[in-house]
Amino acid sequence: MDFWEVLKNRYACKKFDGRQVAAEHLDVILEAGRLAPTAKNLQEQRIYVVQSEEGLAKIDKVTPCRYGAPTAIVVAFDKNNVFVYPGEQRDSGIEDASIVATHMMLAAKAVGVDSCWINFFDPEAAAKELGLPDNEEVLMILDIGYAAEDAKPLATHTQRRELSETVTYM
Repeated sequence: MDFWEVLKNRYACKKFDGRQVAAEHLDVILEAGRLAPTAKNLQEQRIYVVQSEEGLAKIDKVTPCRYGAPTAIVVAFDKNNVFVYPGEQRDSGIEDASIVATHMMLAAKAVGVDSCWINFFDPEAAAKELGLPDNEEVLMILDIGYAAEDAKPLATHTQRRELSETVTYM
């Protein structure tokens, strides 16, 4: 699938058929995350691939939004290894992890794997449930798998505001 087709066709899948993601597809998805740019190339992302029944049960404890996905990728970042911006009011952790997650989400679609970006959970509760180190903050969970036959995008999926409503030239 070419880049524009990936962008147009990717949607938040909320119903998976339960088939496990092929290892070669998972490798491509994880490699896309590895290649994502990060501030000062710190690569502070921490990726957890959750596929075991025990691990998925932990995911289900912190969010109702797994939708039957056979794999959940937890994207976290090392809070002690981030770039702090001038003014010291922000750091790169959330944005870098977001770039990594977006790369993986788009790569998934490119290889025929569906996904859903999950942010409906308490990040601290997720980190505790998964036993992550104190220095790591969970950004999101990426459900991945193959869409069920009757899965479809939300009705509002294709509704987009005009560029003139969101872009200002200065």
